[in-house]
Formats: sequence, C-alpha cells, structure tokens
Amino acid sequence: MPACGVIGPPHRILPCPARVVRPRHLPYSESGTPAAQSSIPPRITMTSKDAAHRAKDSNAGDDAGHPHTHSVSARIRARLEAAQERFHANDNIAHYIEPGEMEQLQAEVQTRLEDVLRALVIDVDNDHNTQETARRVAKMYLKEIFAGRYAKAPPVTEFPNVGQLNELMIVGPLRVRSACSHHLCPIIGKLWVGVMPNQHSNLIGLSKYARLAEWIMCRPQIQEEAVAQVADLLQEKMNPDGLAIVMEAEHFCMHWRGVRDTDAKMTNSVMRGSFLKDDSLRREFLTLLNHNRG
Repeated sequence: MPACGVIGPPHRILPCPARVVRPRHLPYSESGTPAAQSSIPPRITMTSKDAAHRAKDSNAGDDAGHPHTHSVSARIRARLEAAQERFHANDNIAHYIEPGEMEQLQAEVQTRLEDVLRALVIDVDNDHNTQETARRVAKMYLKEIFAGRYAKAPPVTEFPNVGQLNELMIVGPLRVRSACSHHLCPIIGKLWVGVMPNQHSNLIGLSKYARLAEWIMCRPQIQEEAVAQVADLLQEKMNPDGLAIVMEAEHFCMHWRGVRDTDAKMTNSVMRGSFLKDDSLRREFLTLLNHNRG
C-alpha cells in the first residue's frame, strides 16, 4: 500500500508589498541646477589636488572675507568691457588693473597652466622637472615677455628743442624681443629709428628709445603692428617733423615649427611726415641705416 504521510494545509501566498521609492532630495543652487550633479565626464575621477584647486577658486574671497563671484581675469575684463575698451593681445590694459590684482592674476594663470600641462598628459605631481613649470611660466608671461600689456608706460622726460635742431638723427640698432601672437613663439630682431626734428619738437634721452620700444614689444605681437605702435608712441612723445622706423627680425614660428626655415627674416618700415614727402630725406635715412648695418 502506498506510504502514508501527513499533508498539511496549503501555504497561503501573500502578495509582495509594493516598494516605495522615495525621491532623493538634492540641494539646489541659485541657478536651479542640482548642486550635487557633477560636470565631471564619466570614467574620469578628480584627484584630491584637483578638487582642492577648484575649491580654492570657488571659495576665494577678498581681504574682508567676501567671496568673489568672478576670477580676477573676469573682473578686469568686465571693467574693460564696461569702458568699451579694446583688449587685444598687443593692447596695454594697465589702467584697468587695481592694486594687488597682478599677484592674483599670476596665481590664476598658474592654475590654468597646470590644467594645460595635465591636459597634455604630463604628471606634474610626480615629475620633478615640471612641478614648478606652471609657476615659472605664469611669472614669465606677466612680468617679462608680456609685461608691456600689464605695466604702465615707462616715464619719459621730454626736453624742448632749445637748439632748434633740424638735422636727421638715427638711433639703432636697438635689440628687440617679442612673441608672435599667432603661436607665442619668440620674435628676435633689431630696430632703427630716424627722427627729423623741428623747432617745435621735443627731444628725449637716448635710452628712452630702447625703453619705449621694449614696452611695446613685450606683448604678443605681429611685426607690422608692433612697428606702427612704436611709431605712434614716439610721434606722441616727440612731435617731430618726420619719423621713420625700420625693423628686421627672425620669427621662431618659422624657424622652430612649420616650414622650419632658419634663414628667413622679415623687414618692414613705417614712414611719417617729412620722410613720406621728401624722397631725398628718405634716401639719406636708408643709406645711413644700411651703412650702420655693415
């Protein structure tokens, strides 16, 4: 006979309780965007040092402890835009920089340069050769090779032409250094200045030609505009009867990259006043200049 067993009552199957999903409450920023959302692309992690940099940027405040709503570069740019002032690469913006902001700007540029190096996949945290590179380059840009953008014009004392000099004067060659605004590669060259004074002209010290030229050249430049800016500045300071500028330079955007032509040079000139009107004066200037070149 079949084995006997005890069969109990069937189990009662109960429905599973519905799972209640509660919405996650995120703090919202003033712009209406969830503050917890991250702009970091997927699969990319932020290092603690990167986070510290970003926190420092976002939480930085002024001396009174008030948080900055913009970086120092944004504040300077806002002043320029409010004044409808141009701020191209070879423009001077010193008038719109307030005391103490150059140090802040250098720190900001340093941070951005560190980001550039990281984007180039350079381990700036562990490579001892590049740990200070961003700081050095930021300082070099703002205080040396681009200083003509951020510093006021050098002081120049003008003297009246008491002796009523009216003969051609040539100053040069002045050694000039700049950077190509297209590639930020060096421009190294020489500059000559020809001046034809009249009784109403001002005279300036010999060294001031070099200082004024350096102030113009220490900006990202193209040679054609740089020479015109030097001419405009000397015309303003001296008010001569005639002014001539000639510049000859090597451009490392051609030497170092691109066609890599190490022999090419560029020469251009600007003629003002009597140098445009008087052919014999222009010939005299160019003859003396070529003799000076050797």
